[in-house]
Amino acid sequence: MTRSVAFTRELLRTPFALILLVVVPVLFVIAAAGTLHQFATALGGSLAGNAAVVLSAGWAAAFLSGALGYFEAASSRDADRRLVLAGLGPFRVAASRITASLALAVIASSAAFVAVEAHSTVPHPWHAGAAILAFALIYLAVGVAVGSIVSDPLAGSLIVSFICLLDVFSGPGMSGTAAPWAISRYAGQVLIAAGVGMPSSTTDWIGLLTTTTLALSCAFGVFVLTARRRS
Repeated sequence: MTRSVAFTRELLRTPFALILLVVVPVLFVIAAAGTLHQFATALGGSLAGNAAVVLSAGWAAAFLSGALGYFEAASSRDADRRLVLAGLGPFRVAASRITASLALAVIASSAAFVAVEAHSTVPHPWHAGAAILAFALIYLAVGVAVGSIVSDPLAGSLIVSFICLLDVFSGPGMSGTAAPWAISRYAGQVLIAAGVGMPSSTTDWIGLLTTTTLALSCAFGVFVLTARRRS
């Protein structure tokens, strides 16, 4: 059994974690779409209808992946330090942990995508699926990076939640123009376009791929740098 498979089984052996991964995206899509529309209207945005529904799926996958990524990195400090000192090295431990966490992101984004498809018809489903997965991967990286640095569960979860909330209200659809610090900006633009049946620009796709790759690379780098000092 590989390290990644072992870590994944460790993450999924708790029934409550599986329930969160499947049930929360469904409930979030049902409950949050109208709220997102109201907030967008108050902030001068144009988020409504299918755009609000698909964006709520992206945020459901993002929030879950960020939280689980944080607790995966933070709770494994002692075990990872022992593995590093045993000779596996920080690079292999980091690769195994993040690969295992990717499975959670895929499950969360898949549940969110199924919830959207069950709720309404998405004109560009493959584009929507790719954008929802990008949301999950970006916030998985945020959670892993914060969990690698901040060991206190309350402080760490609050930091991840703050980043998420700041991104929600500064992202596309919620205001006239997405703020430059909105890390999910391109994923959100692709997702909204998919929901309303419009084509996404090449710039948005390049931005989505670049942001996702940079986020995962930064998370990997932070995990490796802190692996030897974990205690």
